[in-house]
Amino acid sequence: MTTTLRASGTEILCIGTELLLGSILNGNARWLAEELAALGLPHYRQTVVGDNRGRLIQAVQEAMSRSSLLICTGGLGPTPDDLTTEAIAAAFGVALEERPEVWADIQTRLSKRGRPIAASNRKQALLPIGAEVLANPTGTAPGILWSPKPGFTVLTFPGVPSELRAMWEQTARPWLRERSLEFGGAGGVFASRTLRFVGVGESNLAERVSDLLEGENPTVAPYAGLGEVKLRLTARAASEPAAAALLAPVEAELRARTGALCFGADDDSLASVVLELLRQRGETLAVAESCTGGGLGAALAAVSGASDVFLGGVIAYANAVKQQVLGVPGEVLDTHGAVSDPVAQAMAEGARQLTGSTWAIAVTGIAGPGGGSEAKPVGLVHLAVAGPDGCASEGVRFGARRGRSGVQALTVVEALDRLRWRLLKGDAKHP
Repeated sequence: MTTTLRASGTEILCIGTELLLGSILNGNARWLAEELAALGLPHYRQTVVGDNRGRLIQAVQEAMSRSSLLICTGGLGPTPDDLTTEAIAAAFGVALEERPEVWADIQTRLSKRGRPIAASNRKQALLPIGAEVLANPTGTAPGILWSPKPGFTVLTFPGVPSELRAMWEQTARPWLRERSLEFGGAGGVFASRTLRFVGVGESNLAERVSDLLEGENPTVAPYAGLGEVKLRLTARAASEPAAAALLAPVEAELRARTGALCFGADDDSLASVVLELLRQRGETLAVAESCTGGGLGAALAAVSGASDVFLGGVIAYANAVKQQVLGVPGEVLDTHGAVSDPVAQAMAEGARQLTGSTWAIAVTGIAGPGGGSEAKPVGLVHLAVAGPDGCASEGVRFGARRGRSGVQALTVVEALDRLRWRLLKGDAKHP
């Protein structure tokens, strides 16, 4: 007797040799996985294949045998190694046809951007017979929405993250929301909320809220990152207001238990939260950086509208720059060394005086991999915050195992969080 397994759930297939080689971080898979979770769609497998027609055909056929929905990213451009559309059509023995309206749209988009219309661009107008077009509002390569076999649907997107996300938000997300049950979803409308925490580890946070992690609707799931932990709340109900109403008491309970360890939600960043606190107080900020090389300033400048609060900063690697620009006394450098509390404090005060800012943050440390000693090992960073109520500095040992970029990233997080706690003084206490 032959048993046929009913295909269910969703798979993600990412295409590109550069992904296999590690040349590009596969951020698309992570983003799509979070989107599927928010829609309540079960997601069981992720696959990465290179730009190889045979292996791509095989991957599509295997996905069809066990899943009801396949989401593909990458390989939709005009170059010879962009094989996705052709391979998917071949996997089901369907011919490609040129869509005149798609080709006309591609030409218009290229012309508006002042780019030449090459013969290779025409390849992007070839789609499987019977497939629907997924419009690309920010690029030229369209995707497809196609059900080549009963019970199986494939959606394709470019590998460029901005194009993928624009297409998903405008077309795929609403389409999938309406058809959630077809792809193994629980039905209804889903609402989600992500709370963001700093200054607490994933295991410690999980212990504080362990009973809430066991709920079925809403669900609460932890995600750990470098220097930050997230709790994603997801609720399902008959309508969006009803789903949001389910989330509200759980979010309130989580915030009550964690206090100011929860610095924001959803798209908030530590930098955006700090800038908003300063904005509300009518105050300004400057930075002085040694070991982070501009990373602290970059985090602040990445926030839209930062210029009304963030005045600027100084990257002072050399001791001469610390002295000549920030006014760090030479005797302080000679006595304590560049990586020390007195130097960090002098850097912060110097940045504050130089720019006229209300507050200043300074960091100086040993990011590695070399340069450490027994007294001052790799991963040691001194962070100072100077403001109207004085200047304080402390050394933090992040450890050498984080690597240079890890130490730099953690330094940025820790520095911003220390200023956040100073700004919250009187309203919250550091646990």
